[in-house]
This record gives sequence, structure tokens and C-alpha cells, in this order.
Amino acid sequence: MSKQDADLLQNTPLFGSMPIDALERLAEKAVSKLYARGEVIFREEDSGDALCVVVAGLVKVYRTSSDGDEMLLVTLGPSSVFGELPMVDGGLRSASAAALEATTVLTVTRSALLEALRGSPELADSLLGSLGSVVRRLTDQAADLVFLALHGRVAKLLLSLAEERGTSEADGRTLDLHLTQSDLANMVGGSRQSVNQVLNSFERLRYLELDGRRIVIRKPELLQRRSGQSD
Repeated sequence: MSKQDADLLQNTPLFGSMPIDALERLAEKAVSKLYARGEVIFREEDSGDALCVVVAGLVKVYRTSSDGDEMLLVTLGPSSVFGELPMVDGGLRSASAAALEATTVLTVTRSALLEALRGSPELADSLLGSLGSVVRRLTDQAADLVFLALHGRVAKLLLSLAEERGTSEADGRTLDLHLTQSDLANMVGGSRQSVNQVLNSFERLRYLELDGRRIVIRKPELLQRRSGQSD
């Protein structure tokens, strides 16, 4: 499986710049595991002894309050890397991760990553870039919570998800989210009821169509306009 795992690693932004022989050595030390839908991959405050790569499936990364409420930070599909921060500072997990559907994850231990860093200087630049992307995403999310009204936050989220994993069709761009409205609400800092009201208002305006967890975006240019509104 190491050749197949090396090919997977090569398709990620983090490991793609490494020479193939170095990737194959790293892949030999990687471990693949299948998680059932809803199964936790790791929890915040766990020991951060490995980073993870999504082979197949869908993962959510989230924080949990002391009352048990969730804030969904991001969802990640195949070739996405997560759990990088403890690789750098040796600390504990800053968030939890769980499978949203049957998901295969490849794990690379911190010791294997540090060894790869010593042999592949270009990997250090990629790791810094990966961490920078995480910081930028969290900064954008924090700014949106302060500066954008809920309609704007929902519109911006839908456009982002459509760009990442939407499929183009003759009548629009379709999102099959594998997310509940509660999940969407957690991502934009609103209640499930308020997000439902926003989605229904967008449907009445013919910006989109709702079909269970499937959303067809009809007028992305109007959603784009709403995504910049602060009131």
C-alpha cells in the first residue's frame, strides 16, 4: 500500500513538493484507518502525536463548549490534511475531528514528519503554508462573525462550499452537503431555526433551491452580493 499512499500524499498541498523517494519512505510509516459515520477521529486536548490526511470520505473539525454545544470550524474532503498544529509545537489537539460519513484517514506520526522535514527542506515551506491557511481561515471566520449579518455569513458559506465541492449542472451548481442545518448553523454562529429561515428566504428569492441536504445554487451573483452585506 505504500506506493498508493505515496500517490495520495503527493496529491496534497502539504506533501506535493517532496521528491517521490522521500514520499515513499514517509508512506511506509503511515497508517490507514477506516472510521464509521459519526466516529471521532480525535478530540480536543488529546495528545497530538500525528497529522491526518483524508483518503476518502468527509471529516468535520469542531470545537465543543463546556455545555456540549458545537462550533463547526470546517469540513474536509479527500486529500485534505488536518491536525498539523501539534506537529509544530508538540502541544495538545486544539479541536476535535469526526467522520461525517464512512471515511478513510491516513495518519503520519510526528516523529516520521520531523524525520521527513530534516530530509526535505521544501516540506518546511509547505507546512508553514498549511498553517498559514488555517490561520487565515480562522481570521476570516472571526471577522465574519463581527462584521457580517447572518444572511451574509450564510451566503458566503454556501458560495465557499460550492467552490470547494459543488458540481456544475445545466441549471446551477449543486451542493450535496452531508451536513444538517444544525451543522451549517454551527459554522456561521447562528441557531438552526435562524439559518433555516435564511435558507428559506433565499429560496423564496430564487437564489437557490432546497432538497433535503441538497442545495442547488441558481443565482450565485446575488448570493455574492448578499455575502458582503453587514446589515
